[in-house]
Amino acid sequence: MSDVSAVKAALKSQVIETPSWGYGNSGTRFKVFAQPGVPRDPFEKLADAAQVNAYTGVAPKVSLHIPWDRVEDYAALTRHAEELGLRIGAINSNVFQDDDFKLGSVTHPDPKVRRKAVDHLLECVDIMDATGSPDLKLWFSDGTNYPGQDDIAGRQDRLAEALAEVHDRLGDDQRMLLEYKLFEPAFYTTDVPDWGTAYAHCLKLGPKAQVVVDTGHHAPGTNIEFIVAFLLREGKLGAFDFNSRFYADDDLMAGAADPFQLFRIMHEVARNGGLKAETNVNFMLDQCHNIEAKIPAVIRSVTNVQEATAKALLIDVEALTAAQRSGDVLAANGVLMDAFNTDVRPLLAEVREELGLARDPFAAYLASGNQERIASDRVGGEQAGWGA
Repeated sequence: MSDVSAVKAALKSQVIETPSWGYGNSGTRFKVFAQPGVPRDPFEKLADAAQVNAYTGVAPKVSLHIPWDRVEDYAALTRHAEELGLRIGAINSNVFQDDDFKLGSVTHPDPKVRRKAVDHLLECVDIMDATGSPDLKLWFSDGTNYPGQDDIAGRQDRLAEALAEVHDRLGDDQRMLLEYKLFEPAFYTTDVPDWGTAYAHCLKLGPKAQVVVDTGHHAPGTNIEFIVAFLLREGKLGAFDFNSRFYADDDLMAGAADPFQLFRIMHEVARNGGLKAETNVNFMLDQCHNIEAKIPAVIRSVTNVQEATAKALLIDVEALTAAQRSGDVLAANGVLMDAFNTDVRPLLAEVREELGLARDPFAAYLASGNQERIASDRVGGEQAGWGA
């Protein structure tokens, strides 16, 4: 797409979903570091998400995590979101923190534990109904640590049975997004370890089941953009969980570790129709900000995704196609590198200005005084954090 006006239009229509848990305290298995001004409940998490949307203009959706974001009145939470100019995005289930799930949740050998896990997933669908959320996002920590611990094929049967029950409960305008992860916390086998396993289950379930690609959930050197292109081609790419990794599932800011990889991913998205509204790919962030301030970090993540998207949209597709068809390897690579090396920050500043926003959302937020206000206002109570 070389038409600058078309590029601007695409950037203005982009929607990036932010995670409620990204605004809470988080850390590593060694320590969770508390920060002043962190939200104390889901309502305050939405208020922080509204700040990100106010300064970027492209983040009106917020993912919730259950039970971390459980409230007594979901209608009130939804109204609060709407008053802030937001809407509820994906409902994320949690079947990995209860003691009963030590040996698995939906694939646990005990049918009583499996029933408990599935009931939680069905509760999440109820919350989707109450909030207007279109997506149920599923990630399972289920797996084994030792050879012989459990029947590998049998666990796949249990997984399929649970997914089918939950899939049947979904409404006509709802879908199931199945995430995969290479390892952790299970070390010998993971029940949904890769895109192929997730794709196979979603294919069997039907059109309301699609795959989530978390950019931190792959072995080193994995060609994530190939996975993206394949799933788009098959109509099975439902969503991204954008973050960065250096070693494992580090959950760092999107585009921080390898901006070239994020650009390559967005090139495949743009080229294969993933930015079109009818394709319905959800561009979500899944990050935990352990040592950096929460709202500024989410703003930086959003702008990093915007920059990768802008560069992908500036690729001279006609020249790229001609080089590919003629077998000119260097020319084809050069077209991509020209786009990647373009400084798109002035273009994005123009886009924001045309939307009535500050040219630099990060600097504008820091200058707003909001960070200092929430630090003084949110004193007392229990801060939200990973697991709360």
